[in-house]
Amino acid sequence: MKLRKMLARKPHLDGRIHPDFRGVELALRDQLRNYPGGAAVCVYHRGEAVVDLWGGCSDEQGTQWRKDTMAPSFSTTKGVASTLLHIFADRGLIDYDARVAQYWPEFGQAGKENITVRQILSHQSGLYHIRQMIDHVDRMLDWEHMVTAIEQTWPAHEPGTRTGYHGLTFGFLVGEIIQRVTGEKFSDLVQKEIAKPMGLDGCFIGTPEHELPRAAKLIFPESTRRLSKTSLGSRLEVNAARLSKLLQRLGVDSDLASIFDALAPRGISDFDFGSPESLRVAIPAGNGLFTARSLAKMYALLGNGGELDGVRLLGAQTLREATTLQKPTGRHSVIPLDMRWRLGYHAVVTTRGFPRQAFGHFGFGGSGAWADPRRQLAVALIVNSGLGSPFGDMRTARIGGAALACANARSRPAGWLSRPVLGRAG
Repeated sequence: MKLRKMLARKPHLDGRIHPDFRGVELALRDQLRNYPGGAAVCVYHRGEAVVDLWGGCSDEQGTQWRKDTMAPSFSTTKGVASTLLHIFADRGLIDYDARVAQYWPEFGQAGKENITVRQILSHQSGLYHIRQMIDHVDRMLDWEHMVTAIEQTWPAHEPGTRTGYHGLTFGFLVGEIIQRVTGEKFSDLVQKEIAKPMGLDGCFIGTPEHELPRAAKLIFPESTRRLSKTSLGSRLEVNAARLSKLLQRLGVDSDLASIFDALAPRGISDFDFGSPESLRVAIPAGNGLFTARSLAKMYALLGNGGELDGVRLLGAQTLREATTLQKPTGRHSVIPLDMRWRLGYHAVVTTRGFPRQAFGHFGFGGSGAWADPRRQLAVALIVNSGLGSPFGDMRTARIGGAALACANARSRPAGWLSRPVLGRAG
């Protein structure tokens, strides 16, 4: 019997949940029945962890997902990296409207002299084209090589004229700014400034060797594996460039070829973001290793004015600026949609609507985390099945929709007792 069919029949589910949020449990059970691998969900509401569930399998051998299992979470990592930068902005060490070269002098060459921190955080700097910066994807394992490559690169377009998702370069840009103003290593700062003060049980970007056994193994469908071994990607790249030119002649502003420049450095089909070698180094745009519990708690703090359980990471004024909708350029590369960027966070999509004040970051493979200050709601999902992008994978949107519906319907009890979730889904 195939693993997927075996796991879909009786997925394990464990944890605790407030009775008002049973809809989230049902949504997770449904996902575990219909997707391979495992997942964990955590939801905070009004400062309390009302959902803390995990289930399924952490690898293809059927190992049970545990309470402390962490999962590689791809671009969900960008939200954590952005939060770290905001902490130093709150301390007056970084000015959003300052030129990046003020903190990182070598950056100020090749047409990048006037690029601002705000343009980096809102994906308007034109520095997404990693395929043109490096000769092979493995270069991402070498921080100094990436920094030098970025320093020598000209922007793909005039900064501030287009919004182009910095899919793989974002973390090196943000991370190096942070390292320049602090003189400390990025991965160490994630622990020092976020994980340890908040008591997070799993929040790493650049994971220590002794924590790697907790990492779930990424599981990709056989169809995805076969596709990565074909030349289809190269053919699509050529056709995308031709289609872009055709659309432009018709008056449609499109830059489809930029998708490959931003997301497909040479060798990407063979690069394993979940390997120990990859997880040990920091790729702050895409290789965070998290528990859902840690992500949800961080976003609960962000959704609560920068403070939670007596721990304050950000001042309210800085947080308001960091989560204010940025002025759009009206022109888009890489992602041909308006993501309604804040400073490092984007708008939130759920199956129950688009909460206006919500902000967060989703990732390839289905993970995601976000906060809604209006409802004092924070939601996080981690998975290991790696099925697709946020545009083709609706798991985060469904979990978010369930949490949103429960929060909207919730009464205000004086107190509550969570109930355990044990056994197997029927």
